[in-house]
Amino acid sequence: MSKHPLQFLEVPRRDPEKEASEERIQHFGEIYGHYDGATAAAQAGRCLSCGNPYCEWKCPVHNYIPNWLALVEEGKLFEAAELSHQTNSLPEICGRICPQDRLCEGECTLNNGIEAVTIGSIEKYITDEAFAQGWRPNMEHVVDTGKVVGIVGAGPAGLAAADVLTRQGVRPVVYDAYPDIGGLLTYGIPPFKLEKQVVAKRREVLEGMGVEFVLNTRIGGDKPFDELLEEYDAVFLGMGTYKYVRGGFDGENLHGVVEALPYLVANVYEELSYADRPIPYIDMAGKNVIVLGGGDTGMDCVRTAVRQGAESVRCVYRRDEENMPGSRREVQNSREEGVEFQFNKQPLEILGNGSVAGVRTVTTELGEPGPDGRRRPEPVEGTEEVLEADAVIVAFGFQPSPPNWFNEHGIETLPSGRVRVATHGDFPFQTTNPKVFAGGDMVRGSDLVVTAVFEGREAASSIAEYLGV
Repeated sequence: MSKHPLQFLEVPRRDPEKEASEERIQHFGEIYGHYDGATAAAQAGRCLSCGNPYCEWKCPVHNYIPNWLALVEEGKLFEAAELSHQTNSLPEICGRICPQDRLCEGECTLNNGIEAVTIGSIEKYITDEAFAQGWRPNMEHVVDTGKVVGIVGAGPAGLAAADVLTRQGVRPVVYDAYPDIGGLLTYGIPPFKLEKQVVAKRREVLEGMGVEFVLNTRIGGDKPFDELLEEYDAVFLGMGTYKYVRGGFDGENLHGVVEALPYLVANVYEELSYADRPIPYIDMAGKNVIVLGGGDTGMDCVRTAVRQGAESVRCVYRRDEENMPGSRREVQNSREEGVEFQFNKQPLEILGNGSVAGVRTVTTELGEPGPDGRRRPEPVEGTEEVLEADAVIVAFGFQPSPPNWFNEHGIETLPSGRVRVATHGDFPFQTTNPKVFAGGDMVRGSDLVVTAVFEGREAASSIAEYLGV
């Protein structure tokens, strides 16, 4: 097929169909439709095949984006799937939940006056459709090395490490405390962004490749870490970050104040109809809800509360919209679903007599950049006000919570709680215990799924070097 040089002008950007807001808030299913082959090919053909593809460099896993777009345009679906999996272990998941507007699509050359290529939607199409047509990773060339690696955590980093190791002939055994794989992919991210059968399909594929999962098993409790060190040639830690960041103001312990993660996890248990629920369902039906925090977790919370039937939902964020850390697409989806945004509002106190009655806030303006490079919100004198609420969800982010057994086995952490790993030398991502490697959020801090995938893959390659395979 010869490429039309002006296809990017003649074929406008066309995103997959999105369900109307008044319909989608009635359920928890995904809101975006799927491309057919012809539409995917036409949209892929809009790529300019830049000599220096900024999309590829901005992507944390450095996907070969122009190359697999060209394969989709040519109708070579299985070849595109193979190429996509060379750099990304979870492409169908990243295609759904990555903030492409801040990553690959945000760097697309066509953003300069013309709309970007729909990279994320095409990435999702490639793997979804390839799986549907029977494609599976080609493992014929893999030779069993006899090496076995224990992986703690079946989240993005652990799954990525398992994918890379099994392709190199190393047998991975993945442990997780949850009853299914995915970590926050399954239990934290709401189904309207990622339906859980997508993760279940990935489990089926990984097990077909030779990955073993041992679930409902907490390392350090159900199974001592000593046993992993004895049974495996190396160990990878991909346990994520689960300790929520507190605001440090009065009223956080009032009845009706909810942490974001338990709220989201409990809702997934409800949607999946789990009989055994360690966290009780938290229902916002009929309540006036305020969510504190402007990241993707905050957007997950506001959109979940809407679907639960909250009377009103407001997001309070201390910076302006331009400086929100979350995906702009998710902010837009939240707005369409009836969420009200209160920008430049910093919470000072949660008010109430036993139960939540409101949040006292102050208006802010952005000052000079802080140590992280982001402009700091500064309170404006005389602008305090009270926002009434029946429930408050705190979504300020997450921190590592290293277990006690780290100290027993010489696994050092930084003052922040993040695991100390080698950043250069022979074995990157090796901890201070030479047999133990780590990656993902517990190493870099709470971040994107795609960065956890990258670190899991890189750590797996380092483990293979360490094992001499």
